[in-house]
Amino acid sequence: MYLEIVTPEASLVSGEVESVTVPGMDGEFQMLNNHASVVSLLMKGTMKFKGNPTIAEGYEGKFKQVDGSWTLDIKGGTIEMNNNKVIVLAD
Repeated sequence: MYLEIVTPEASLVSGEVESVTVPGMDGEFQMLNNHASVVSLLMKGTMKFKGNPTIAEGYEGKFKQVDGSWTLDIKGGTIEMNNNKVIVLAD
């Protein structure tokens, strides 16, 4: 599936990933390939994704690698999963 992470500063990530885990309003949830369509608010927490998408130059320091996954701390935002494309608008 294709992941795009956008913040007010820049488009931080774009590319193919295996999974995306985000802090939703009712707790953490994960999306895999061919997941049903979802639109949700995100809460403060850590989002994770597994794969090797392109991280925008100059923003690599915002990400950490933990147990084979990339992590990014967010303050909140929204997520949309549709047709194997995940778009995260994060603060």
